[in-house]
Amino acid sequence: MDSIEATVGLAVGLQQGNAMQDAQNVLLRKTLDSQADTIVSLISSVTAPQLSTYGMVGTQLHVTA
Repeated sequence: MDSIEATVGLAVGLQQGNAMQDAQNVLLRKTLDSQADTIVSLISSVTAPQLSTYGMVGTQLHVTA
């Protein structure tokens, strides 16, 4: 009987451990998605300088000093 109770106890413990791990994985995924959204919004808010469209200077090459 003791071995059956030990086996059942082990199975219940594994189920609880798996449930906790699943909850942690969901939290991690939400955190990573949130960070990815933040990075995308930061990158998309930065605009690159535009080349000049007229004149002899700055129409072929853009150099930022």
